[in-house]
Amino acid sequence: MKFELNTVQFEILDALYFVEPLDKILEEVEAPKPVIIAELRFLISQRFVQALVFDETAKDFIKTAFYDADHMEEYRYLATKEGLLHHSGMR
Repeated sequence: MKFELNTVQFEILDALYFVEPLDKILEEVEAPKPVIIAELRFLISQRFVQALVFDETAKDFIKTAFYDADHMEEYRYLATKEGLLHHSGMR
């Protein structure tokens, strides 16, 4: 799906070149928390951002197909390849 990123979406993707917690995104993106959360949910639905959970066995963050949208602070986030390509204007 081709669409133009709005400023908040662009800033969220800009902040997610590395695995980051929600707090870090909230610090880096200049918008109210409810707006950032809504745009982050949208980017996840478009598969531009992946929600991650910490796996004790692997001692690393792993992708999760499901996340609790009411407890987004429990996850970490990372831009996907598709999200980074869209962010850089290649898609």
